[in-house]
Amino acid sequence: MIVRWGIEALPEACAEAGVAAPFVVAGTRWDRLHLPGVRGPRWREVPSHRIEDAATCAEAADGVLAVGGGSAIDLGKAVSAALGLPLVSVPSTYSGAEWTPYFGIRDSGRRMRGGGGGAHPAAIVYEPELTLDLPRETTVGTALNALAHCAEALYADGHNPAADDAALAGARLISTWLPPVVSSPHDRNARTELLRGACHAGAALAGAMLALAHALAQAVGGRYGLPHGTLNGICLPPVLRFNTAFVPEAVRRFGAAIGAVDPASRVTELAQLGGASRLRELGVPEQDLAELASAAAGRAGNRANPHVATAAEIERLLREAW
Repeated sequence: MIVRWGIEALPEACAEAGVAAPFVVAGTRWDRLHLPGVRGPRWREVPSHRIEDAATCAEAADGVLAVGGGSAIDLGKAVSAALGLPLVSVPSTYSGAEWTPYFGIRDSGRRMRGGGGGAHPAAIVYEPELTLDLPRETTVGTALNALAHCAEALYADGHNPAADDAALAGARLISTWLPPVVSSPHDRNARTELLRGACHAGAALAGAMLALAHALAQAVGGRYGLPHGTLNGICLPPVLRFNTAFVPEAVRRFGAAIGAVDPASRVTELAQLGGASRLRELGVPEQDLAELASAAAGRAGNRANPHVATAAEIERLLREAW
């Protein structure tokens, strides 16, 4: 993956990725953002499930440039996959979507409308200035999503030494710098360090992929249109306690990285910086938990967990998070 820092590096990153005339996916909030060296068609409907329409608009392009959070980048990945084009991402949150070929597509109401894989991520340009005005909930939610990537990379089926190193580096930075960012949202240095943590977390995600906490978050978020990152902050603590029985050393290493003997409690503390820390606070009905557990049990993240959880075990975890 080509990684560059500073929006002024965008032309260089595009050139290295072989992109001269990109199709731009960016919501209307970025209309005034200067993208140096970039001209061409632009798709402003974000989130959007109109992949075919977007791909039709991109047919004359030689690449895709996605600017924004996970919804914009996932739509960019869907177009990349549909047309076989390289993707350059300029992320404005900490979600890590820019690192993988997989995507989930939501409609304008944020309901899940499908997903897939096969995108061609080629380059990332990180610009901390784009994160300075992120609302607290989005800041904390997407940072907790990145932190969950770090935790799960240490014990998912695909874990490996390189991904472990990235996961531990990312966890240290996120745990250290998220509280200062919440206290002083326009502190550029703090935002930069948090974004570096998210960069490491994304590399860990790409190297090892996901496990059980993400399976829970995806099942709940896909049904109710709830923020994926916030859900990871809620679902990760009970899963960490659950996985301690199967991979105690991996959970211990994660705890050491975030400076906690009890990593689950520390994750909850960080999640509370953004507001909701229980599923009930997001309006998830208690009577739906069994059905959600069945949905989560069949997801790839559960199959990659050190112990593949049964629907009954997952229901207990959801009730702990509720």
